[in-house]
Amino acid sequence: MILSDKTIMKMLEERTLIVTPLEAEQIQPASIDIRIGNTYSIVEDSPSGIIGLSREIPYKTITTDKYILLPGQFVLATTMEYLELPDDLTAFVEGRSSLGRMGLFIQNAGWVDPGFKGEITLELFNANRYAIELHAGRRVGQLVFAGLDDHALHPYKGKYQGQRGATGSRVYMDKDSD
Repeated sequence: MILSDKTIMKMLEERTLIVTPLEAEQIQPASIDIRIGNTYSIVEDSPSGIIGLSREIPYKTITTDKYILLPGQFVLATTMEYLELPDDLTAFVEGRSSLGRMGLFIQNAGWVDPGFKGEITLELFNANRYAIELHAGRRVGQLVFAGLDDHALHPYKGKYQGQRGATGSRVYMDKDSD
């Protein structure tokens, strides 16, 4: 079941759900608005021009309040908000339609596991033929929360637990890596 604003506010007050920093106007009827932070990461150029799944990928990280996303450019960004989910709650990350209509695709895995703690890394892609100016603090999406039917047996304790800033892929840490 998707949580209502009433339930979200109750959980925030009880601190069973943590979203910080948070302003009252970010709480919507069935979600919390998320804002873009000031950290961006882009894949560093490599001599081979190939990204491998079994080795660490080098990223260049930039901290700025304004970022110009060029046409066809892909960049990782972070949310301003740090969150902690209990082990019986999950969240979906949804981009804002108003930004999608500009050609800004906002994605992440689309899913935040029960027990996750950290900032959310967003994957941004500019599908427009014009550059898009991004500003820290601007609403870029929303978190939609859904309750599990029971507490998760194995809440999230993965390789992105506690992440801060635009965190690059850690696929090389997977057990099935070569």
